[in-house]
Amino acid sequence: MHLETERLILRKFEETDVERMFLLDSNAEVMKYIGMPPLSEISESQNVIKMIRQQYADNGVGRLAVIEKESNLLIGWSGLKLLTQEVNGYNNVYDLGYRFMPEFWGKGYALESAQASLDFGFNGLKIDTIYAHAHSENLASNHILRKLGFRQTGEFTEPDGICFWYELNRENYL
Repeated sequence: MHLETERLILRKFEETDVERMFLLDSNAEVMKYIGMPPLSEISESQNVIKMIRQQYADNGVGRLAVIEKESNLLIGWSGLKLLTQEVNGYNNVYDLGYRFMPEFWGKGYALESAQASLDFGFNGLKIDTIYAHAHSENLASNHILRKLGFRQTGEFTEPDGICFWYELNRENYL
């Protein structure tokens, strides 16, 4: 799986991505609204990459490493994931997500990578509905989801606060 936009390459995670992945997931600002503490050991990032790579094998999709073409650096991840564990009463549905290093926030990369993932999901995989969720206080992420056309259809409580639940149907996206 390989998606490309004007400024980004979205590709499957490789084991060699572990150092950049650890930089992302050990950052307290990045993890603020994720509901889990920042990672403290690089081995934890190795396990995350193994888990994502297993999702590719089991489900045919998983979050993708986002590479900025200009710098050739992994700057975060974006993409679809099959929710196999229940979230907000849903499972076996496709979830859009993204996470970027703070120095790349505010450049439109989350929106750009999410659009590529939605195009792939709706047009490539022929998914009818894609879901997403974001912590209620994560204003930037909620703004991006609305800008993409997602409708907030509910909310649920996580240990760290309220999350908003979003849905986007194929006919509303095209």
